[in-house]
Amino acid sequence: MTRILLFGAGGQLGREVTALAAERGTELVGLGHEALDISDPVAVARAIEAARPDVLVNTAAYTAVDKAESEPEMAARINAFAPGLIAERCARYRTPFIHVSTDYVFDGTKAGAYVEADPIAPLGVYGRTKAAGEAAVRAASERHVIVRTSWVYGAHGHNFLKTMLRLAAERNLLKVVADQRGCPTATRDLAEAVLAAAEAAARGDARWGTYHFAGTGATTWHGFASAIVAAAAKHTGRAPQVAPITTAEYPTPARRPKNSELASDLFERTFGVRAAPWAQRVSEVVDTLLAGTQAAQPKATQAPVEAS
Repeated sequence: MTRILLFGAGGQLGREVTALAAERGTELVGLGHEALDISDPVAVARAIEAARPDVLVNTAAYTAVDKAESEPEMAARINAFAPGLIAERCARYRTPFIHVSTDYVFDGTKAGAYVEADPIAPLGVYGRTKAAGEAAVRAASERHVIVRTSWVYGAHGHNFLKTMLRLAAERNLLKVVADQRGCPTATRDLAEAVLAAAEAAARGDARWGTYHFAGTGATTWHGFASAIVAAAAKHTGRAPQVAPITTAEYPTPARRPKNSELASDLFERTFGVRAAPWAQRVSEVVDTLLAGTQAAQPKATQAPVEAS
């Protein structure tokens, strides 16, 4: 049986990976930020020694995109330094390493979906620190799989979908950015992908390198929000207007890529997993949340939306 050590277990993806591993009977030791400082070399080494994993998965990250602009040192410590440190320790113990990265390593100027070989050009601190983390992993350990993803949402944690549900319950008009596009990715699908890569790595038949994995199909933030509101209306009877706005009408400290679409074909060919269509997963997650199985009133989080 594969034994997985998971860093970032308390985050929205980490919680999904933990739940899916439990469903499958996969042995998993999960550590959140309160239990482990992933930038502490001694703590990381001790965690690996204690767990003796077949593979280590890192879903921990500094993901506050706008806040990173004013906290570059903290973002760099978690997103750049820590992954390299973990990869170095994994190499020392001959432990394969699965690391989750982001579409924000790209500048969004490409016309079509990004593939793994496309050159990176991050626009802000968050993207630059995640790109630096990727480079550090590659330099420290040959036996790694980096999984870039985009627009992550799910039933756990704070994310765009949960913010839209909250705003849709409070407002009659939502103004949402319509000139940025990407692939909304459900944590359930991403957890499937992470575990598939982890199990292949533990068996010793993984193809090491960098991959893209995101929801099937692309949309804009406006399209994403519209699908969320429509799914919620079936439960609440509320249907606030979702109006499109431009990026220029919603200025933020960090620049966002206009195009975050990721091509996931290489991951599917290599690991045999493809995400469900994004709209299908949105409906399922909204049903789960509004059925009362998860808290449906999250804290506010930065999202490309105005509400009135």
